[in-house]
Amino acid sequence: MYLTRLTLLAHPDTGAIVRQLGDAYREHQMLWQLFDPDPDAGRDFLYRRDVHRGRPRYFLLSWRPPVNPLGLWRIDPPKPLAPRLRPGQRLAFSLRANPVVRRGQERHDVVMECKRRMNWKALPASERPPLMTLAHDAGLEWLQRQGERHGFRFDPKAVRVDGYRQHHCRQGSRTIHFSTLDFTGLLTVTEPDTFVQALYNGIGPAKAFGCGLMLVRRV
Repeated sequence: MYLTRLTLLAHPDTGAIVRQLGDAYREHQMLWQLFDPDPDAGRDFLYRRDVHRGRPRYFLLSWRPPVNPLGLWRIDPPKPLAPRLRPGQRLAFSLRANPVVRRGQERHDVVMECKRRMNWKALPASERPPLMTLAHDAGLEWLQRQGERHGFRFDPKAVRVDGYRQHHCRQGSRTIHFSTLDFTGLLTVTEPDTFVQALYNGIGPAKAFGCGLMLVRRV
């Protein structure tokens, strides 16, 4: 695996490119162009977007190193990623995720599901908890379940939850809806092999739209 940081370069068409990158589906398509075409390859990368000096910057985790055929990006040298971890090891982490729960055959945003369960719309405004309180509590419950599946645990007091957003993008004639939460903090590895696979494969759904890549560092 390779972990690569890339930043959009200043260019006469930068404004138009940034607008395209504002759509999650087009963003995914543009990032896919950074890899040599392979008709037999599915999506074999995860990514995370942030903003650096007003321009989009990305972290890519991929099985193949990215290329730059159009010269639109500054690509830092890819770093091979093969972590060797031990049980009980503490790591700082950052994760942008699409936290959902299943109801029947469908997935539902954990925050909206929490609002549904408390009959949010019927509550007087004075009795409604702040949205970020709901997002914080529902997000931590979701992350705890992920930890049980993926070989880590954490102290809820050592994790920050913020950045709740709802996203909409077009894929042909279909509109895609998903939400994101950002998690940052400290975790403890409980099952190293399982945890490394989660780093490689991503955590939660919507990986094609910039979710699921957990960035970690030793502390």
